[in-house]
Amino acid sequence: MSQFFSNVEPNIIDDEMIQKAIEEKCPEDLGDLARQQNTNVKVVTELQLSFKSILQIANLWPLENLTKLQLDNNFIEKIEGLESLVHLVWLDLSFNNIEVIEGLDTLAKLQDLSLYSNRISKIEHMDTLQELQIFSIGRNNLTILEDVVCLRRLKNLRTLNLSGNPFCSKEYYRLFVVAHLPNLVYLDFKLVRHSTRKAAAVKYQDLTRPLEEEEAEVLALQEKEEAKQKELEYQQTAFVEYLNGSLLFDNLYGEDREVATLASIPAVEDLLQAYKKEFVLLSENLYNYGLEEYEKRETEVSKFYKRFHEILTVNQQESKRIISDFESHNQRRLDELYQAGSDDIAESKRAQGKEDVHQLWDALMTLEVLVSNDLEELLQDFKRSIDVIASTFIETIQGMFSQCRDLENEQHEKLMEIINATMKKLEEEEFEENLEDDLPDDVRKLLMDKNTIVNTINMSHHIRLQKIDKRESDMLCNIYKWQISVTEKAFQTESDRNRASIKKIICFINSLQKELDNPVI
Repeated sequence: MSQFFSNVEPNIIDDEMIQKAIEEKCPEDLGDLARQQNTNVKVVTELQLSFKSILQIANLWPLENLTKLQLDNNFIEKIEGLESLVHLVWLDLSFNNIEVIEGLDTLAKLQDLSLYSNRISKIEHMDTLQELQIFSIGRNNLTILEDVVCLRRLKNLRTLNLSGNPFCSKEYYRLFVVAHLPNLVYLDFKLVRHSTRKAAAVKYQDLTRPLEEEEAEVLALQEKEEAKQKELEYQQTAFVEYLNGSLLFDNLYGEDREVATLASIPAVEDLLQAYKKEFVLLSENLYNYGLEEYEKRETEVSKFYKRFHEILTVNQQESKRIISDFESHNQRRLDELYQAGSDDIAESKRAQGKEDVHQLWDALMTLEVLVSNDLEELLQDFKRSIDVIASTFIETIQGMFSQCRDLENEQHEKLMEIINATMKKLEEEEFEENLEDDLPDDVRKLLMDKNTIVNTINMSHHIRLQKIDKRESDMLCNIYKWQISVTEKAFQTESDRNRASIKKIICFINSLQKELDNPVI
């Protein structure tokens, strides 16, 4: 089908074609219904558009839950219009006129892809298809055997069809492919035997060893980045991200060019080094305290839910005992009712049964009230504990950040003293000759305008204080949010449980009453 016929009019996928394909997919007994009503395309998971003379892929975006799509045996020239089909698992584009592999970047769930019998000359743009297991690209225009090496990145690829391409006639074609794609199980519809795999590995070891080494380096870097990301997520959960080491200090001074310039003055340099040492120590204390408090919070929450489930378990066991005792004699009563029919004895037994059901209702509801009271007491204790943890954290954090601000203010005062003294000496030309020569021109220029340098340093100091305040505010907001969310979740969990339990008791009691009214042997 990868050519045009003069008597065939090429089509573009439109709503009418899609609707017709959906109707054809419906079972026969649902066919009329599908034609009478507009089908909800969001529930469609499979679509067959084979042999439709399609020239261009379009208008598939509403089918966002599609998992299987057949577009084989058409006139398609370009892979496009598939971006929204992110759940696609199976895609058949065989027997078309496609020249370039493209437009598949968003199809991360794709497992089976057929591009058989097209006009493709290069394997490319497939790195995002990490779930791909089966790939057919036979009968295309692939001439460069080395192009298959890029498929090494697809670690789940097990079945590959390359047959019918020009490079298949090359000597050792099969060995080359197997050597570079060691995870293949089937190649060109044939099982890759152990002997073939072994021979391929030996023959091309000089080519594959550098690839393996490079992949190992990439994997190591990837694992390192993943570990860093995992650590960052842990720190964010503990509200202490970017507080370890000198990260907070670097954030305060990273963009302060004026202070960096003034660091050429020996006294300023010594001041900054001492300040950094003290500030980093404070940051580390913040970081370590935050991690310790995070573990305390996690322990407190875990302890609450453990006790919560223990109380429920005891309650459920008692409920089962009561229901078991009831059911042991209730079934006998139902059998007697069925046999008695509708005489006075039956009515007497039915009345007694209803009384027993009512007593069961009282017993189960009493248990529910008792467990609700126990859980309410547990919840109140939990809330008090959470409030204490949060208030202690807030008080300690505020104290630590207050120390940071005090340290910043102290450093600022000392810096201004050094700058004022340096400018005074410059004005009075009291610098020793050798020291005067050592003073860089940019520092000298910066100190020429007293008002400008004072205003600049004051502004930088103000910005640093704002950054400290912002970091403190972020931590306090996070602990407030945690305090509210963890208590609300606990209370909501009990509320949902209570409603569900009462509803379950009501349904159970209603079913028992119906059995009394309509006994079945």
